[in-house]
Amino acid sequence: MTISELRKKFITGEYTPFQAWQDFKSVIEEKDGEVHAFLEVFADAEEQSKEATERFKKEGAETPLLLGIPLAIKNNILIKDKKTTASSRVLENYVASYDATIIKKLKEAGAIFVGSTNMDEFAMGSSTENSAFGPTKNPHDTSRVPGGSSGGSAASVAMSAVPAAIGTDTGGSVRQPASYCGVVGFKPTYGAVSRYGLIAMGSSLDQAGSLTNSVEDSELLHNIMSGTDKNDMTTISDDTYPEVEVKEKYTFGIPRGFLTDGVDKGVMDAFNQHVENLKTDGHKIVDIELPMFEKGLAAYYVVMPAEVSSNLARFDGMRYGTRVEGKDLLAEYLNSRALFGDEVKRRILLGTYVLSAGYYDAYYGKAEATRVLMREELNEKFKNVDFIITPTAPTPAFKLGEKANPLSMYRQDIFTVPVNLTGVPAISIPMGRVEEDGKSLPVGVQYIAPHGGEAWLFDIGKRIYDNKL
Repeated sequence: MTISELRKKFITGEYTPFQAWQDFKSVIEEKDGEVHAFLEVFADAEEQSKEATERFKKEGAETPLLLGIPLAIKNNILIKDKKTTASSRVLENYVASYDATIIKKLKEAGAIFVGSTNMDEFAMGSSTENSAFGPTKNPHDTSRVPGGSSGGSAASVAMSAVPAAIGTDTGGSVRQPASYCGVVGFKPTYGAVSRYGLIAMGSSLDQAGSLTNSVEDSELLHNIMSGTDKNDMTTISDDTYPEVEVKEKYTFGIPRGFLTDGVDKGVMDAFNQHVENLKTDGHKIVDIELPMFEKGLAAYYVVMPAEVSSNLARFDGMRYGTRVEGKDLLAEYLNSRALFGDEVKRRILLGTYVLSAGYYDAYYGKAEATRVLMREELNEKFKNVDFIITPTAPTPAFKLGEKANPLSMYRQDIFTVPVNLTGVPAISIPMGRVEEDGKSLPVGVQYIAPHGGEAWLFDIGKRIYDNKL
């Protein structure tokens, strides 16, 4: 059920938060041994569900909007007194001393946190195979990945263990697993949601977003989590961008030249059918060119590792992270940082290289200049179109171990990373299914809106998806 459906049943008493907790827990016990979406299921969720049940009896519809609603939380978001590891041995025993801002807001709205979900280590990956605690599998086909890095959150919703989950999106880490797992994945405008209490990967790219069964639920969670925060000076106010007016019919721009290289035929067929459906509904479709957008993947894999190198320097075993004894100070540094996984090491090395003397201007400086041009290009295109649409990912979920070559893995992010580089909002919505090896696999379509265009995304998403559920 969706959050909205659950709440209606809670208010009428037809179904209670305690019954919901029991049912969701039974799903976790039945399925998660194979899927491995969760790193931990929180013991105090049961007592909270009982308290919520009693509160509904007394207050009914006057209760907070998320009272009794079970949510799963990606394990790089701090929940006070809960273990927060970012799926890394470096933080294996770290217990959070405070709540992230979004956790505080969700608690105030009455949400019950069922557990923490698995992820690629420090959010570095597109498959959730890079977790130090083992990979997560796709509930639609457990021989395949759920996507990443928020794969555990996406899988928890897809296997009906929770009605919604929270993830983080640095280059597509909410939207791409949403596509692979057949759920809705939303990434807001940069700064719309506080990053305070999120373990940083790329500080100019990271944003928290939701994975849900409906666009209505995405809108609800976003409205609760968004807003300015004195602890995060990059957060924006409601009047930062001009307010967008919901339209009867929209204009969609399709960057056809961007959709040719490496896109699976089944994905392209589903996308073309989706475009035809939009035409049938009376929306306007125009072809556009985004030459700078197409350079996003190359720019991202310079900017992001540079920020990773800076952010992860603190985990040295002295100030932060697990300390591994050695014969001297250098040995302790080496031993402690050896706990990082291979993908994390790869990105730290790459980031350190592009920031080093003699290479800064050649790589990082050019990537940041490209980023500025990408923003300008988008702003120009949005003068004539309301949305830009692409497949969310070039393929359906691939098999575990299939993309051992890092470059082939990075290409899965080709349509999602430009969104983070430019800071605009985007949503991934299920658009159909593709048959592969006798399995029916979900695929998603990505809608990209101008800065502050969340209202448009929710409006069109509810029209084309929720109304047809």
